[in-house]
Amino acid sequence: VAESLRRVPRIHQYLVRFKWHASRSSLTPPRGFTLAYGAFQTYYQHNLLASSNPSAISWIGTVQAWLLISIGVLSGPFFDIGYFRSMLFVGNFLVVFGIMMLSLCKEYWQVFLAQGLCMGLGAGLLYIPSLALVGIWFQRKRAIAMGFVMSGIAVGGVIYIIMFDRLVKSVGFPWAIRAMGFIAMACALLSFPALLSGSSILARPRKARKLFDRSALHDRLFIIFTCSTFFNFLGYIVPYFYIAAFAQDKLGTSESKALYTLIASVAASFFGRVGCGFLAHYVGNIVTWGICSFACGVLSLSWISIEDEGTFIAFSVLWGFSSAALVTLPSAAFAAICPDLTRLGTRLGMSWAISSIASLIGSPIAGALLKKKSDGTSDFLGVQLWSGICLLSGSCWLVVLWVAAKRRLGVGWRI
Repeated sequence: VAESLRRVPRIHQYLVRFKWHASRSSLTPPRGFTLAYGAFQTYYQHNLLASSNPSAISWIGTVQAWLLISIGVLSGPFFDIGYFRSMLFVGNFLVVFGIMMLSLCKEYWQVFLAQGLCMGLGAGLLYIPSLALVGIWFQRKRAIAMGFVMSGIAVGGVIYIIMFDRLVKSVGFPWAIRAMGFIAMACALLSFPALLSGSSILARPRKARKLFDRSALHDRLFIIFTCSTFFNFLGYIVPYFYIAAFAQDKLGTSESKALYTLIASVAASFFGRVGCGFLAHYVGNIVTWGICSFACGVLSLSWISIEDEGTFIAFSVLWGFSSAALVTLPSAAFAAICPDLTRLGTRLGMSWAISSIASLIGSPIAGALLKKKSDGTSDFLGVQLWSGICLLSGSCWLVVLWVAAKRRLGVGWRI
């Protein structure tokens, strides 16, 4: 495909001009909403879905995140056989339609269908193909391009949280959500002309990869890698869901201040996604991933002792920066341990499919551990312990992965 693009100078120049912006436009709506769900979690607990428990509410966000990954794995082969344009239209339609339907919701099952299922399905159709386009358009500076594209997720999260905070107070929940829907629609419309330019080339069928490789089940490094991502994903998203709720319920901050604490964390992840890429260039993907996983586990356990706003804001910023590596580095690390690069997509898809289950159940389990005290305040000890123990377990698996990879590959410590 890259060779074909080089033979079509005008199309290639047009793609180069718009590729970063288009990829970011495609990614921001679905993934931005995932990082911003902490704002929805807090609002639902105190207002729209106050009759539901925190665990049930968190299922909405985790189902959305799970569908994004699991449907994304299935959408990869459809991209390979030339269905990119169909997925682009259907995915954006489902995301925008889900947001607009959310503005009309009043019951739990309605919110679950609109925000959890509809938006999750749409995001899954967009996520992996959008990342694949970066691999097609960029060659020499692909890692830097991927870092900027992934950082757009944090930008989307910050924008949506600020919009939610300001508009809910001034125009109410329904119109606040509709405004977000218009932003998502604008991103989709901006992405169409750029992404569809030269789409006749992208629509040409390529050899679709397999969804399952039985030999991976006998590969020790594959199993250890999957265990590492599974335990990390169990604890990764939990603080993002409960930072705002902790600030408001435990520290007594205002709703706006609680949301801006979440914004600080999401904004820090922007710099973390770029920074961890540069660090991994010098010390290796697995080493950087393990350091950040261990740091996140320690931070989650340190969260237990926080009792004032200033310390909690510092925690939120450090968490956002450190946790960025937990979702940006695994794919790059897997490429170093895969014995056959022709099976890279298949094996990585298998690993992500298993790990996505952790994304599905991690926050609901944490929500079930959130207890109400007799005085009406919330006890977050179970949430904090769950996140910290899972992340430290993930870092232990990464140590095992580093040792096993070092022995098999016969290289130095930079892996």
